[in-house]
Amino acid sequence: MQLDQRLRFDSYVVGAGNRLAVAAARAVAESPGSVYNPLFIYGGTGLGKTHLLGGIGRLAEALHENLEIEYLSLEEFVDQLHAAISAGQLEAFSSRYERVGLLLIDDVQFLTGRRETQAALLKLFERMQRAGGQIVLTSDRPPSGISDVDERLISRLSGGLIVDVTVPDYETRVAILRANCEERRIVFRGGVLEELARFSFVNVRELQGALNRLVAHQAAGIEETPAPAPAPADRPTGEFESFLSEVTSVVQQHVESWQARLTEAAEYWKGEGYRTAVLERAVSLPKSPDVAGLLATFSAAVEHLRDLEKTACSVDPSLGSNSVFRDPERMAQAEDLVERALAGETPPNGPSTEFDRASYDVGSSNQVAVHAADAIVAEPGVKYNPLVLHGPSGVGKTHLANAIGNALAKGNGTPVTVACVHAQKFIDELISAIQGGTVERWRARYRSVGALIIDDVQFVAGKERTQDEFFLLFNSLVGANKQIVLTSDRAPAEIPDLEARLRSRFEGGLVVPIQSPDRTLRERLFTRFLTAAGREADDALLGVLSEPSVQSVREIIGTVNRLGAAAEASGTPLTAQLARGELGMATPFSGGTAVATAGATADPVFLNNEKIVWEWPDVTARVIEDFR
Repeated sequence: MQLDQRLRFDSYVVGAGNRLAVAAARAVAESPGSVYNPLFIYGGTGLGKTHLLGGIGRLAEALHENLEIEYLSLEEFVDQLHAAISAGQLEAFSSRYERVGLLLIDDVQFLTGRRETQAALLKLFERMQRAGGQIVLTSDRPPSGISDVDERLISRLSGGLIVDVTVPDYETRVAILRANCEERRIVFRGGVLEELARFSFVNVRELQGALNRLVAHQAAGIEETPAPAPAPADRPTGEFESFLSEVTSVVQQHVESWQARLTEAAEYWKGEGYRTAVLERAVSLPKSPDVAGLLATFSAAVEHLRDLEKTACSVDPSLGSNSVFRDPERMAQAEDLVERALAGETPPNGPSTEFDRASYDVGSSNQVAVHAADAIVAEPGVKYNPLVLHGPSGVGKTHLANAIGNALAKGNGTPVTVACVHAQKFIDELISAIQGGTVERWRARYRSVGALIIDDVQFVAGKERTQDEFFLLFNSLVGANKQIVLTSDRAPAEIPDLEARLRSRFEGGLVVPIQSPDRTLRERLFTRFLTAAGREADDALLGVLSEPSVQSVREIIGTVNRLGAAAEASGTPLTAQLARGELGMATPFSGGTAVATAGATADPVFLNNEKIVWEWPDVTARVIEDFR
């Protein structure tokens, strides 16, 4: 779907009901992938959510020349997903979106009950975020209000910024009406727009519809006093629906026919996901080049890139996300990449560099896991092999696992090759290898690594062939003293349909839970994230972390994002907003006195020269480790 040229920030009227959303949207457009990722905008129909998506897309396009932008509705995404599944091209579908730098999806409230789509979105979000891509979603309700949605997807959305747009107030309605009239060069007698704005409209579309009726009557020479919009049952349909777009459309600039042909071709190939800089440069030439020859050469280059990408994917499906296959001017690089892939020189994906050990805060809820992580970095493959980290979504399992991988990759003078993949990607790669008859090559790639990290390993359960291959790979790596780290949303004993031979091997290493952060850790995380955002972490704000509803690190990050965006949008100190109840959180102070809240008692840690004892809330889960 193409972005509507009329949906820009400079044509979007900002008021009290949308100021926070606009500030967040601008920040995302200016620095996609680095702030508020994902950004989730919700509000009633006709309040400007789609306009904000267009504004983000247009501004990002202007600021970031090589940024790949994709805008579509959820229904279009579902149609594409089903088509990819039917054609057996699911990996190519995912790889295509992984290349996108800014993904804008409208109307995600229709996710209800679509488990297959939810799983695809979750996987896509994880891949895009690892690649630095920005995701922006809109809905008519918040994530928690969309029924029958995977908890992991809700958690992923909560880790960004969730912001709403509400019905515009009187002043904003007047500003919208005046802006529309200025853009359309329409003049009414004094007081007409102000009178029209006094009526209660449930959304901006109704307001514009009422203005359209006034414009139509004025054009017909009929004097009309502003009146409220008809009730939904009596509202006329069709007559004025396209009035605004027709009036505001501008006459297209005249261009030479050869320029039009090149521009049209460039837009088409952009829509297909390819870089078109060579065509765009040709448009600016002082005279016509050989247009037919140029377009034929470009098409042939695209076809060759597609063949190269297909070959690369047959060796390593993850290579399909490489940007060299989308730029005809990087053909030599694409050919070199394929040659190296065929020679077996492309190892699996490594850990995400954004996760390091220094940025991982330690508390009683994760101290055993962190100690074990440090131990295996010091002596990989020796002490705890495998290390299994388990716990609910959003508590930091992926962060710690990737931090281990990054530390191992640097090594103590002897860096190792680390493969770090999500279990679903591991499964998809195996399926592609089976289809392409390259299973031996797939096995060799994984057996050649120095350490293996698999995120959400619970997904291998019930996949007989995957468990067979993983069992053989597990034995090969452990036998060679190569470190394995696994994460899961539950302990191995609780994973249904996990083969006993794998379960016993998992439990033969060290199985460590990571729990929801305790209050002390929540406060420390909150302080760090606020400080990183340039905000002061005072006692009033830290009191928010005592809320039992904040159960994961992602939720803490989402809270910080919301606080920062609110402060930037309003210019009001966060403490004052919190006290007035403007942040949608319970006020932790009453009458100037802190309200005591019951929280989990920090697990005691006893240290001596011989041992460390960690006591967990569950007395049956005491871990004692001797240091010798």
